[in-house]
Amino acid sequence: MIIQAIEVKRISVPLKKPFKTALRTVHSLESVLVKITCDNGMVGWGEASATVVITGDSIESIESAVMNTMRPQLIGLNLLAYERVFQTLHQSMVGNTSAKAAVDIALYDLISQRAGMPLYQFLGGYRDQLETDYTVSVNSPKEMGEDAALYLKQGFNVLKIKVGKDNIEDDILRIQEIRKSVGNQVKIRLDANQGWNVKEAVQSIRKMEDMGLGIELIEQPVKAHDLEGLKRVTDSVDTPIMADESVFSPAQALQVLQNRAADLINIKLMKAGGIYKAQLINQLAEEYGIPCMVGSMIESRLAVSAAAHFAASKKNITRYDFDAPLMLLHDGIEGGVTYEGRLMRMPEESGLGIRSVSIWEGEI
Repeated sequence: MIIQAIEVKRISVPLKKPFKTALRTVHSLESVLVKITCDNGMVGWGEASATVVITGDSIESIESAVMNTMRPQLIGLNLLAYERVFQTLHQSMVGNTSAKAAVDIALYDLISQRAGMPLYQFLGGYRDQLETDYTVSVNSPKEMGEDAALYLKQGFNVLKIKVGKDNIEDDILRIQEIRKSVGNQVKIRLDANQGWNVKEAVQSIRKMEDMGLGIELIEQPVKAHDLEGLKRVTDSVDTPIMADESVFSPAQALQVLQNRAADLINIKLMKAGGIYKAQLINQLAEEYGIPCMVGSMIESRLAVSAAAHFAASKKNITRYDFDAPLMLLHDGIEGGVTYEGRLMRMPEESGLGIRSVSIWEGEI
């Protein structure tokens, strides 16, 4: 099972509604698809989302990393010795985690196809369906309340609310308006995307606790590098705190875990460099008794299917943030995970379960 060819293609797909966080506003999916072909004719698919403000990876850097650095080192390797292949991939260059993730996903697609198993079963097969949350972009309180009510009507009972863009008072008004719109039947998670400082985070979280707003967890309240500040927030409030941008690598996860700087960890394949390293992060967290969520950037159903396969395979992964494909105007992917409202079902086909990628040919 020799790697014979590696190809890339840029894709761009408009969103139904702009996606706004404390870090950026996104109007369309911008990513790079990766296609790996082996000498036996098998094809594996991967995808890298360009998220400069989080991973530092651009469309151009992803393409260059895959084609000019990773490709020459991987061509000719035998995927039946896949430990060697993944070691080669991750030692090929420093950083460039999104590019590594795209190649990693395609490799796992091929390996699990060769095994004749859906990828989630190949990785452990703990469950065969998931329930995703839905993200409410940061806007005016009124618009966010209306969006939250719409998502509730569509069947989503866990909402991830983007905050941290303006001042704390505005964020609290946003949460109050959303709570008024959806009542107490919906779980609310907040994602500040590093938008607060330590004092602001502690004061606002305590205020929301006193107001009884019922926040399930708060994600990355402070700057990614500020582990001391993250720990201060975690130790000062009752609401569980989740590390996201603070954790890219297993080594960073270990720092968070050893210092008890967060109550949960959000694993994303684009941060971890793919499934190979994501598994190590989850295993470390499990040993420390810390549950994980698996999320995504703005990605197509191809990359999200890979993340969902990983999430479904492990007991310690208890929360799922896989709404990105539902935000796209078009799909272009046949196969992979399927959505029934908030419920996601894993495919029965081997590998990722991707049957065709029409977007590769530019048919959208």
